[in-house]
Amino acid sequence: MTPSPTAPWPRKLTFRKSAACLHVAFDDDTEGEIAYRRLREASPSAEVRGHGSGPPPQQPSVPEDISVERAEPVGRYAVRIHFSDGHNSGLYTWALLHELAVPAA
Repeated sequence: MTPSPTAPWPRKLTFRKSAACLHVAFDDDTEGEIAYRRLREASPSAEVRGHGSGPPPQQPSVPEDISVERAEPVGRYAVRIHFSDGHNSGLYTWALLHELAVPAA
């Protein structure tokens, strides 16, 4: 999957452990922060979103003190985030991070 030429491209991802958030800056001059808990709740993984067209599976609540253990790039379009609760199957695309980080106008 190749990002569209008009999709915002991340310039910098900064995981801020002390603030428990991800700071993202994009090449369209937008930037924002996403709390680790929000990242985990918004995971695009099949185990969180469900397989197929049925209702999504019921998820256990995400701990208030969830943290990020590490992150790794996936190609040129996403990042895989490893959370302290063992979840790591979601691929966070640049478009999803932009949506989560930048409030709607």
